[in-house]
Amino acid sequence: MTQTHGIDARLVNEGLDAYRALEAKQQPQWPDLAAVQKVSEELSSQPPLVFAGEADQLRARLAAAARGEAFLLQGGDCAETFEAATADKIRDRVKTLLQMAVVLTYGASMPVIKVGRMAGQFAKPRSSDTETRDGVTLPAYRGDLVNGYDFTPESRAVDPNRLTRGYHVSASTLNLIRAFTQGGFADLRQVHEWNKGFVRTPANQRYESLAAEIDRALKFMEACGVDHTALTQTEFYVSHEALLLDYERPLVRIDSRTGLPYGTSGHMLWIGERTRDLDGAHVELLSRLRNPIGVKLGPTASVDDALRLIEKLDPEREPGRLTFITRMGAGKIRDVLPGLLEGVRDSGAQPLWITDPMHGNGITTETGYKTRRFDDVMDELRGFFEAHREVGTFPGGIHVELTGDDVTECLGGSENIDEATLATRYESLCDPRLNHRQSLELAFQVAEELKKLKH
Repeated sequence: MTQTHGIDARLVNEGLDAYRALEAKQQPQWPDLAAVQKVSEELSSQPPLVFAGEADQLRARLAAAARGEAFLLQGGDCAETFEAATADKIRDRVKTLLQMAVVLTYGASMPVIKVGRMAGQFAKPRSSDTETRDGVTLPAYRGDLVNGYDFTPESRAVDPNRLTRGYHVSASTLNLIRAFTQGGFADLRQVHEWNKGFVRTPANQRYESLAAEIDRALKFMEACGVDHTALTQTEFYVSHEALLLDYERPLVRIDSRTGLPYGTSGHMLWIGERTRDLDGAHVELLSRLRNPIGVKLGPTASVDDALRLIEKLDPEREPGRLTFITRMGAGKIRDVLPGLLEGVRDSGAQPLWITDPMHGNGITTETGYKTRRFDDVMDELRGFFEAHREVGTFPGGIHVELTGDDVTECLGGSENIDEATLATRYESLCDPRLNHRQSLELAFQVAEELKKLKH
């Protein structure tokens, strides 16, 4: 009988379909179950998108972050689209994350784990099954994995063949990510040159001194003859919300080394705030997988919720296994988070804590645009660091919706995007994202917070 970390592989594998007997929230109403079954069989026969060994490696990296020895940068699109999976757009998202990571690495004086919301973030939870416009009611857009965004009956019809297309788009996205991060595009010196261009603009001069420090450090390494692959290549992992069970379950594979199941749709999978019910299908399925698992915790989450999730998802208390992604809102984080941190700390558990400062800070303008204020995002980030300082725990990372494009979706930042500007390049099909410059500005400000941890 195969056992790893006290886990009985046979029992785990036999229970892989136990989730089917439980309530699965936020799933599309497929009209043709035979078609779904056919797609499921096709996905089951495809090669894995990621490999078990990569997921194990990420778990080891996240364990270091949980101990306070590394920092997690997780970011990418709110909802990826098939149309936007072009080489240029994928490159620009990777470039933005690499630029942020250089700044954070220097600020934290520790490794930064880079995880993209990429190659699988094609499904979104919705507050209603339908959407009504001008008296016409159609199914809600649930992401490209389910239906189309255009408000027509044809586009909004749910189509299980999109699951297969999502797999292939994810595969080509991963191919490009691997090429970019291993083929010289991630060279630290080049990434830093990009950042120097950012701080040269008058609005960003406050970050010039940090950029100059990084410059001196790189020149020092060069003068010492340091020419290591660590300068030219980087590890880069992918993650998404494991929302659509008809996509996730067929991509589970049994690892030949251990006999244990892995979700091979992404290195790290997370459970959303709306689907984290302890007796729900999502928690049950992901509890069986060996991937690193994340769980979103909103402002209503209690210590008891957190402890029961730990018991279900990480009964072995395995370092790097479980990440709590808090999304409280700028106005609530300082009141809610310290108690959660204390309760979990006092239980002896040590999950990785990271903050999602985006989802709790949504507003809608009078002109109907969903947006977020950059200042609110930063306020929640600072509240996250303050709460950890108060309790004596480690603020282990950030989870941000961003794009490498010069969109105008979030208000403020050094560009001072106002409500009138939102309409000029508002391209998100779902939630507003930080643009390239706002993402870098956020990284410089988080680096300032990380430098304080050293003092």
